[in-house]
Amino acid sequence: MPPRSCSEAPLAATADGVRLQIRLTPRARANSIDGIVRTADGTPALKVSVTAPPAENRANDALIALLAKEWGLPRRDLTLVGGGKSRNKVVHVAGEPQTLLKRLAVALAALPAS
Repeated sequence: MPPRSCSEAPLAATADGVRLQIRLTPRARANSIDGIVRTADGTPALKVSVTAPPAENRANDALIALLAKEWGLPRRDLTLVGGGKSRNKVVHVAGEPQTLLKRLAVALAALPAS
């Protein structure tokens, strides 16, 4: 599979880390990172499913826990910065942007494009 270009990846570098576009499905059968999809406006987003319900931020907490576990990052480095009540979310990953972009690009390249 050829590597995805930056315009096809749901992430962007910021001054203090990386921002990820997420499309979250709560109340799924399993916690999983399902691939990369396009939102209605054509923006690429990481499709993630969690078993937790959306009530009381449980799905948001499950999202952060799943991403931290899958990518081997400390939970404290991941923060939900947009879409708290929406299925479309923005997660900030704190750290050195270039290192994170390389690390996450490898993880994203292994995912199917939906």
